[in-house]
Amino acid sequence: MAARKSPPPRLHAVERRQQLLETALDCFSRQGFKGTTTKEIAAAAGVTEAIVFRHFPSKQALYEAVLDYRHESAEMQEWLAKTKDCMDRGDDAGLLHAIALKILESHRRDARLQRVLLFAALEGHEHGLAHHRQISIPVYELLCQYVARRQSEGKLQDYDPGMILVAIAGMATHFATMTQMFGFACDIPDDRVAATFTSIMMTGIQPKKERARK
Repeated sequence: MAARKSPPPRLHAVERRQQLLETALDCFSRQGFKGTTTKEIAAAAGVTEAIVFRHFPSKQALYEAVLDYRHESAEMQEWLAKTKDCMDRGDDAGLLHAIALKILESHRRDARLQRVLLFAALEGHEHGLAHHRQISIPVYELLCQYVARRQSEGKLQDYDPGMILVAIAGMATHFATMTQMFGFACDIPDDRVAATFTSIMMTGIQPKKERARK
């Protein structure tokens, strides 16, 4: 007589929700939104599909919860606190360095969110992209306001604030994509890479009189 398969361990609701979010993030990062089913997520988590729907009413709701989950993580909140500290102190170089380093480290530690967003763009999953913009724009606008304030104080040159932020983020994102996703070899530590990008940016956006004081 075959031994009966033991049921999966019962988890507290909060633990189960986190498990489902992690499992869904893994599935969405490998197959995209359209290529992933809630049945597959349930199987990967070792639960029934009914349990998935007990926590999330639809696949779209689960997808959006995954984006919120990553945005609200302790690591993200720590980074936000660091950037706000840089802004309070008027540390322009420190802020740019924090932005670049966050992107580099995030890709190295866990590139799943970036893969999810790339899938969303390729699939034309507008609901997913719109939700990502909704939770990201407040941070972007806060950073733009800071750059504009520093420009009004004569500390930064009068380039479009958004383009300054896109430039530093773009350098870090491209570098991380080439090394972490495409496998281009580079043994330079993330902190040094971020420092290099910051130096390039500060040379371009800081007025000459400010650079002369350093």
